[in-house]
This record gives sequence, C-alpha cells and structure tokens, in this order.
Amino acid sequence: MEKDRFTISELAAELQIKPSAIRYYEKKGLIMPERTPGNQRFYTRHNRARLKLILRGKRFGATLDQIAEMIGMADEDINEKSQISTSLWYIEQKMNDIARQKSELDLFQSDLLALKRTLLRRRRELSKKE
Repeated sequence: MEKDRFTISELAAELQIKPSAIRYYEKKGLIMPERTPGNQRFYTRHNRARLKLILRGKRFGATLDQIAEMIGMADEDINEKSQISTSLWYIEQKMNDIARQKSELDLFQSDLLALKRTLLRRRRELSKKE
C-alpha cells in the first residue's frame, strides 16, 4: 500500500535531492506542504508528483519561472487548458533549440573531419620528405 504522507527527508531521499531544495521550491510557491499540529511539514502524493514535475522540467533546462507557468503555482487553481498550451509552447521551443544544437553539432563534426583529413594528408607529406 502506497503512503499518503511523506517527511521532507523521505522525499529528498526518494528523489535524490537535498531537503533544502524542497524548502526552496516551497519558498518559490511551487509546492505547498501541509503541517502537523506541531507545525512539522509533511508532503502528500500530490506534492511528490509536483516535485517530480519540477525536477523533470529542470532536467529539460526550464527555469523555475517557466516550470511555474507550466504546472501553476501550488496555491492557485489550475486552468488545465492554459497549462497544456503553455507546456506545449515550451516543448516546441525546446525542440527547436535541440534541432538548432544538433545542426550546429553536425556542422562542427564536419569541420573536425575536414581538418583531420587535412592534417593526416600533411603528416603523410612530411613523412615522405624524411
């Protein structure tokens, strides 16, 4: 049976991040943990899912502001249609960036191969003169 509540340490260990990162995301308004009567934070499955989305967004190179636009702030009602449109826009931008980077890498590889051929040819010429 899956847990419904998590401590900050449990979530940090599971997601392989520091508790301070989770507190930072809370400070930024991206997650909102609940509190025990003793004021200790506890996190729900919903918080865990949001943290996973935040981390995925960061892996893809999104800023926290961009992630906030895509998943919404923790304390606001989500307009799912708007959220999807925003996410699709960011995805399209990232795909364009990747295509541009790939093209630049292909060009760089071609330049390196041409330089390698030139250097090999020159080395052979120098070896023949010896």
